Amino acid sequence: MTNSFLIKNTGFAAIILGMLLFAACGGNGADPNSEDIVIDDDYYEFQDFIMADYEIPGVLSLPDETANIGASTRPEVIHNESFTWEINVGPKFQLHIEDFGILDELVKEKKKELADQKFFKINYLIDEPDLIVYERTLVVSGSKKASPKVGVEHKSYHVYGQKTVNKIIYSLSSAEEGCDKDIVELMAKSIKSFKPFKRAS
Repeated sequence: MTNSFLIKNTGFAAIILGMLLFAACGGNGADPNSEDIVIDDDYYEFQDFIMADYEIPGVLSLPDETANIGASTRPEVIHNESFTWEINVGPKFQLHIEDFGILDELVKEKKKELADQKFFKINYLIDEPDLIVYERTLVVSGSKKASPKVGVEHKSYHVYGQKTVNKIIYSLSSAEEGCDKDIVELMAKSIKSFKPFKRAS
């Protein structure tokens, strides 16, 4: 066996090993299609938004203009009815809030509702007593549970949570049609941050 043969084969093996490592690491880091949702305590690209002017005695952190979602500097609040609010931060982030008074177990009831529906497959990415984040996939044609109007798979991401502020229980959720995964992750962080607002004395 010649030295040139060994050198060629060693070089070839190194190339193959490098390609395998590159593929395993996803090339540029985390796989963008990964189902992982990360909710941490880092609110660097968020700003506190006081809801007291809109009849909610709370404050929550919302993405600011540095969050790269087209967010404006001032969130827009729409108080549709007596007990519902819509907070828009740019064109993609739309958070719904509803006052449920003393009604509890909102997340539990939402999960029952999701279990009863027929046309969507639900995959929970976060499943906690007061917060769920889930992937919703429309069942495509050819399945027994498929909608008759569906021919292609459609996937969206959703969040639903509950928070108690001054003994009032609120639901906080994404829009019915859902949104992209990066947006739902920001929404989940906002929901986690919701707390009573205390004015400085």
